[in-house]
Amino acid sequence: MMKTMISAASLALLVVAGASPVLAQDWSGPYVGVYGGYLETGEEEDERLIFDRDFDGQFDDTVVLNGTNNSAFSPGSCDGVGLSNSAAGGCDSDSNGVEGGVRAGWDWQFGNFVVGGVAEISAVKSEDSVTSFSTTPASYIITSEIEHMAALRARLGYAFGPVLVYGTGGAAYAKVNNSFYTTNGANTFTARTDEDDADGYQAGAGMEWKLAPNLSLVGEYLYTSLEADPYVIRVGPGTAPATNPFILPPNTAGTDLRRSNDNYDIHAFRIGMNVSF
Repeated sequence: MMKTMISAASLALLVVAGASPVLAQDWSGPYVGVYGGYLETGEEEDERLIFDRDFDGQFDDTVVLNGTNNSAFSPGSCDGVGLSNSAAGGCDSDSNGVEGGVRAGWDWQFGNFVVGGVAEISAVKSEDSVTSFSTTPASYIITSEIEHMAALRARLGYAFGPVLVYGTGGAAYAKVNNSFYTTNGANTFTARTDEDDADGYQAGAGMEWKLAPNLSLVGEYLYTSLEADPYVIRVGPGTAPATNPFILPPNTAGTDLRRSNDNYDIHAFRIGMNVSF
């Protein structure tokens, strides 16, 4: 699907460019624009839930079965949302997302070279989940969902005729909504945070075609890397017996859990329009 979208977008842009007169263009000045895009979420191999049994802040402990050294999570983990309470049911992989937003920027042209800055804000629909399975059997799922994203980037390009080819990079920020779900009905599960700020960077490249002196069509690829503070769930005793793996000595108060990877990587493929002044 991604290759089809890229090919269609490239063809549309080439057709427009072929229909435009190859004349010198002035890229200096302010502009505003809109854009929409298709998002692919990067997935980390072997992502799983990790545990802090002694509340020392280090998630390097193993939740074991009572009277053994055997992991209570030996069935393993998978990317996405578990389809049942056992590993045999598998997982529904994370779906790709979409975004739409507005931008404002300013460019300065020096001969064929163009430098500038751009600020953007996007509404985003993108989710990243991980599921771990216990021997009970039970499933434990953490989902991180980006609600909106903002960025401030520089761009450097080379103009020829009505075409500007450029690279871009800068800082990015997103609001991430975290959620937890489990089929374990015995223990209690308390989220210590439910919404987080994520910071990171963006880098990419694009092409811009002048349709008219003040109107242009933009095709762009952007890679976004975000890192948020850990989303931690406190597992308490609830109605579980004293032999429950989460509340075994030396800490009968419970166990903290989180996902092993707090990074959020996104590949975005965008089409947009800019109006210059």
